[in-house]
Amino acid sequence: MSATNTNYLTNLFRLLAGNRMLRPLVVSYCVTASCNLNCCYCEDYGARRNATNGMAPLSLADAKRLLGIVRKRTDSLIFTGGEPLLYPDLEALVAFARRDLRFNSLTLLSNGTLLPEHMDVLRHLHRLVISLDAVDPQVWDQTIRGAPGTAQAIINTIASTARQGGARVIVHCVLMPETLVQAQAVLAFCIAHGILFSCSPQSVNNWPRYELLVSAEYHAFIARLIALKQSGAPIFGSLPYLRLMMDSQPYPCYPLLAPRVLPDGGLAYPCRPIERSGNAHGGQANLLDAGDWQEAVRRSVELYGSPPLTCGSCYQQCYVEPSLMQARPLGLLREIIAFPSSRHAGIVTYAPG
Repeated sequence: MSATNTNYLTNLFRLLAGNRMLRPLVVSYCVTASCNLNCCYCEDYGARRNATNGMAPLSLADAKRLLGIVRKRTDSLIFTGGEPLLYPDLEALVAFARRDLRFNSLTLLSNGTLLPEHMDVLRHLHRLVISLDAVDPQVWDQTIRGAPGTAQAIINTIASTARQGGARVIVHCVLMPETLVQAQAVLAFCIAHGILFSCSPQSVNNWPRYELLVSAEYHAFIARLIALKQSGAPIFGSLPYLRLMMDSQPYPCYPLLAPRVLPDGGLAYPCRPIERSGNAHGGQANLLDAGDWQEAVRRSVELYGSPPLTCGSCYQQCYVEPSLMQARPLGLLREIIAFPSSRHAGIVTYAPG
């Protein structure tokens, strides 16, 4: 049995006992805080912040040591950023994770601009997630604030990479009030190319934009996604998650299921939104200093307390999906049996929040 499956079963028993100190189902490692785009909705990174983000990436040797610590707790890993392809040793690090540490699930989140120069990294991956919010090149260039032609190059890269096979390609679309029509076109593009379609609402301070919550067009789009998923379309997202996007109801969040590790090796506790807020309820414990995952968590609990019992801070898919699937084992079983896209996702249906 994989480490992720073992963690899932262990967590079920812990939840039954009222214990919220859960084991991770997947870990996201932000290998670099630098990015080469300036997406209009990004709250964390972007080229305009590269000189001021203050988070230098680890050396390859330290990054390998970090992954060794992560691997002892889970076998599902996501490389993210910033733009992870800006990390100079990314291919060597991904190869090490696959070949030496034997991670069972490796995913790369990218904006796609640098992928043509780093195609060799794909042979080490199970999934590749590329951001795409519009198939109109002019609209997408404006969104990512890239040079003219950048958007078309990304779209071409997505299509050609999907045709090559190997790592499964997933397109992630951020739903904005201004680009809902474009989201429909992105969905059609994915269906036409056999690409898994994922989406999440644009957030402002970790909360979906109000204009989306009251938009009939937004709700109609989510309803269409639900119907398409039920008919077998390549929709990457569980039915519980899609329904939550529709009605925005409270849900029990278990942030330790999908923790994020920052470029310097810091474990964001209990989750990135709370850690980033700078209040007394969250912070970081460096995994390299701790030398062990559980020790880093112990230090975090000692400093910041146990994870919150209730949280209304976000509807980010990276936290929502694992929490819903962990709390609903029968729902997870139905997802895996009924939908090919969910079988591909395995226990954790994930896309960037």
